[in-house]
Amino acid sequence: MTDDDLIAAAREAAANSYSPYSSFAVGAALRFADGSVVTGTNIENASYGLALCAETVAVSKAMADGVRGGLEAVAVTGPGDMPITPCGRCRQVLNELAQLGGTDPVILCVGPDDVRRTTLSALLPEAFGPASLV
Repeated sequence: MTDDDLIAAAREAAANSYSPYSSFAVGAALRFADGSVVTGTNIENASYGLALCAETVAVSKAMADGVRGGLEAVAVTGPGDMPITPCGRCRQVLNELAQLGGTDPVILCVGPDDVRRTTLSALLPEAFGPASLV
């Protein structure tokens, strides 16, 4: 799966967003070393603090299916004029999954006309994770 395919999967996931309060539909797609892709979308809640981000939903789906490593790339897309990046919470959640497999995934921050390519370690330097507890 190419980066463009991963971005298309994230955009498709965003179409399933439940975001009646913010109207900020976000989609995420995670690509793993075995070629599998897991998607997620944001899910809002009337109690705003209980909302779930797209990246967190995708990581939860992957972990629920037994995926514990091999995260190679993440595409995140949303509305607006600029590329969207994972929020701080999502960076930490992605880091947990990445550290389980010893990877530093590429993060594709997608806007309507632009894709910013970075890494998780650039977005979350000196991250706390499973290895920090040893």
